[in-house]
Amino acid sequence: MITIRPFEASDQQAARWLILSGLGEHFGYIDESLNPDIDDIMSNYITAGHVFIIAQSGENMVGTGALLIKDAVVGRIVRMSVSSAHRRRGIGKAIVEHLIAIARQRGLRRLLVETNNNWFNAIGLYKHLGFSEYERDSESVHMALNLS
Repeated sequence: MITIRPFEASDQQAARWLILSGLGEHFGYIDESLNPDIDDIMSNYITAGHVFIIAQSGENMVGTGALLIKDAVVGRIVRMSVSSAHRRRGIGKAIVEHLIAIARQRGLRRLLVETNNNWFNAIGLYKHLGFSEYERDSESVHMALNLS
């Protein structure tokens, strides 16, 4: 059974490593300097008024996701990561659905997400959940979901 809960300070190292591991797996290397926001999740997300959630299976952290509040009506989903051993089990979908519900509770009307062009599973997940592509460049796909 998967539990989704708010980030706690004690989650810092495990969440940081889960995100970095996923990036390393996808890109073939880990450059810790490219992701300074995850060095202090409490300050960069929670204290700043954003949302950061953890997916757990038993005692193990198996996923992360965050909702950046851009303004009164727009949010951005970031830091989506599911451990490689737990993918294809609906955990990513559960995290995104949880973040969508929080966005609605906060009165947001539009959610944005950006992912790499070749991250096909992520693109498929977002499309499945109703996001539509509004821009694409040489590296990224930009997608949006209207909540109102």
